Amino acid sequence: MKIKDVVCQLLRIPTVEKKTASSQDAVLVRIRTDNGLEGVGEADSQPEVVKAIIDAPFSHNIACGLREILIGENPLETDRLWQKMHRKTMYFGRSSVTITAMAAVDMALWDLKGQHFGEPIHRLLGGKQHGRILAYASILFGRDGNETKAIAQRWRDHGYRAIKFGWEPMGQSEALDIDLVRGAREGIGDGTLLVDAGCVWDARTALRRAEAFQQFNIEWLEEPLRPEDVAGYRWLRDRSPVPIAAGEEECGREAWRPLIDARALDVYQVDLARNGFTDGNYIRERVQEIGARLCNHCYTSPVTAAASLHWLSTCRDAFLFEDCVEDSPLRHQLTNEPIQAVDGWISVPDRPGLGVTLNEKFIAAYLVAESGGGSSSASA
Repeated sequence: MKIKDVVCQLLRIPTVEKKTASSQDAVLVRIRTDNGLEGVGEADSQPEVVKAIIDAPFSHNIACGLREILIGENPLETDRLWQKMHRKTMYFGRSSVTITAMAAVDMALWDLKGQHFGEPIHRLLGGKQHGRILAYASILFGRDGNETKAIAQRWRDHGYRAIKFGWEPMGQSEALDIDLVRGAREGIGDGTLLVDAGCVWDARTALRRAEAFQQFNIEWLEEPLRPEDVAGYRWLRDRSPVPIAAGEEECGREAWRPLIDARALDVYQVDLARNGFTDGNYIRERVQEIGARLCNHCYTSPVTAAASLHWLSTCRDAFLFEDCVEDSPLRHQLTNEPIQAVDGWISVPDRPGLGVTLNEKFIAAYLVAESGGGSSSASA
């Protein structure tokens, strides 16, 4: 079996709002083999940039587009292909968009591997330890505490026992920050509340907020600092009265190593659409070695949600699953199989590979660009 083609598709909903939500456009990678199998992957990054990494022609031996690297290869050799992509894109940049493009490819390769062997990916990763996981509804804050309270009540009424609010408008003032969290707690009642600050403070301000939020019994305070401030995270984690979570921006094992080596976090949040299964396995083992907890990050489509479930189900101490509840058709209609919590719990797929199939009519309706498949570009 050999890789015959690498198709890259860009999807976008008609109206994109100016907000922090990566569920308004998407980039899919579809790897096709000479025996008719197809694997699907997704990157959580800027879709046009990911597409450029995949489509780029040969420049020299360490600056080559991913499609050219992969054509003719055996898709089952996932570790070797990860290493080959890493080597041959050395001049692309080593810890950001290149790795996210590689992650989409890697996800598709593992989907192919599962289909080839007739097994779900979690079994190929070593076996699931959880058949279902408590899901938290992941959503943005309202404009103030009252609006946030109403949003929390809505998702509590939908059966979620855990809810996370994140990003803007947090960080504008101490009074507003506390008002937002107070409203969230009032809306969710005695359920699990998680707060995502969205990288808005320095370490001392973050500590003050953690102390202020303690009264609202939050499960964790997520991304209070800039992602690269490893020393700040270690300082904060050692002093915070609430657990500290972060990691969604990190791409690949090299980006994760400083955070893990420093034991800088209580909860390490891994996005499969930015790391892939191959490096995701490495990160899982390292975090478990230091006795910290793992959670997925996922704010995109059901393709990444399915991948996240396979991976997270193999994590020994998995305790929560991020379930994006943005009202976006890309989040809910891209696959024929819904990947969403029911009564607050989400089940791990057991079909071969990722366990999801793409809704081709939906793709045709939202496709804005395509490469591979014998064409350099196309528009819907």
